[in-house]
Amino acid sequence: MTTVIRQDDLIESVADALQFISYYHPKDFIDAVHEAYQREESQAAKDAMAQILINSRMCAQGHRPICQDTGIVTVFVNIGMDVKFECDQPLDDVINEGVRRAYTHPDNVLRASVLADPDGKRQNTKDNTPAIIHYKMVPGNTVEVHVAAKGGGSEAKSKFAMLNPSDDVVEWVLKMVPQMGAGWCPPGMLGIGIGGTAEKAMELAKESLLDPIDIHDLQARGASNRAEELRLELFEKVNELGIGAQGLGGLTTVLDVKVKDYPTHAANKPVAIIPNCAATRHAHFTLDGTGPSLQTPPSIEDWPEITWEVGENVRRVNLDTVTPEDVKDWQPGETVLLSGKMLTGRDAAHKKMVDMIQNGEELPVDLTGRFIYYVGPVDPVREEVVGPAGPTTATRMDKFTHTMLEKTGLTGMIGKAERGQVAIDSIKEFGAVYLMAVGGAAYLVSKAIKDAKVVAFEELGMEAIYEFEVEDMPVTVAVDSRGSSVHQTGPVEWHDKIIAAKAV
Repeated sequence: MTTVIRQDDLIESVADALQFISYYHPKDFIDAVHEAYQREESQAAKDAMAQILINSRMCAQGHRPICQDTGIVTVFVNIGMDVKFECDQPLDDVINEGVRRAYTHPDNVLRASVLADPDGKRQNTKDNTPAIIHYKMVPGNTVEVHVAAKGGGSEAKSKFAMLNPSDDVVEWVLKMVPQMGAGWCPPGMLGIGIGGTAEKAMELAKESLLDPIDIHDLQARGASNRAEELRLELFEKVNELGIGAQGLGGLTTVLDVKVKDYPTHAANKPVAIIPNCAATRHAHFTLDGTGPSLQTPPSIEDWPEITWEVGENVRRVNLDTVTPEDVKDWQPGETVLLSGKMLTGRDAAHKKMVDMIQNGEELPVDLTGRFIYYVGPVDPVREEVVGPAGPTTATRMDKFTHTMLEKTGLTGMIGKAERGQVAIDSIKEFGAVYLMAVGGAAYLVSKAIKDAKVVAFEELGMEAIYEFEVEDMPVTVAVDSRGSSVHQTGPVEWHDKIIAAKAV
């Protein structure tokens, strides 16, 4: 029997699913992070997971985004061969209308991150369209839809290689994961696609991330095929690397490893890795012709009640009076609570400022003695002064760091994950400091922001320069003024501990 799927039902279902996943983690993810939190021995990693879990519960209660990067939308659509669509526009346009409505919902505005003309003007499309859409015709009379919202920080860490048939996949993955750094916000999942062609391997890796976290079930029953053997081996060996939550060193780097494969040419072995971050967001629904398919809200009891308090040795810093001399006393791994005024700026703002410096132009803001926070916040709703405002990946600013420190008098930077060696060298040269905020805790971070205003480059939208006034914003000294990086020392320390423990 032919099933008729109405245009409005698909639009409403897509919009509902995207709003839903913006503030609800999947239960399997929460359970997995909580289990990792309970067994974690690294205090820094445990603190990071505590913030992720607290943030997640807050978002579920407040219906605000888990992460300020509300992602680029990916949709997998399985269309039954006995389905007829009742639409007055192409299916792509119908799905994108659902995306548009979700991202512009007045009660929970989501950040528009999609840029048209990617190697040219890079202009924001304002409504996060278009989505990346994959279609497949299958037997049946229903339409199954998976939607996901993928953050740019984790997507940027994707890897692909056309291996030789005799090459070892495990060896290649273990070589790639440390190169990915912590910008993908571990703990999370690795999706691995093997076979097909180059584009098919990437698609397989992305699609694998839609599956639930079930690695412990697989460990209990044992592998039944090569893909499952790889999952088990990689889960153990990736965690042995000691990268840990947020790259700070610890027992858990991945919560699961997913592997999908497909037949390939005899001369090839295409392999792709796509990581999923701590803001794991995906949902599934089925349309059967009876109306829209809406998500069922979970129980808040699904979230553990975690408390997190800073230690006794926390350093409290007034950003309005701190001096370059003061930061010389700050120690790697030290927890700092920031209060006072800071500026913000990410890729586009940094490029504009560096271009202005090179052209001899005066900057629109004075950075002397200031701290800059790498962030692109969500627009506020209701009584908020700013929406969720977690950090973006700091390494994207590495190329600008030397110029910024040399020419502007900047004292410190705040961002997500590690810095590359070129930035570390510049931080050491100028006696600056880099502080790390936890990725995946954007709503929690925003509660420390008491005032926010755009002070430059308003035309850049979420990439404009803001001035935030904060109170007790928690950060970690990730690179001190002498160039010591916790993201270099932490994973090495915990890798050695893990290996030593196995040898006992």
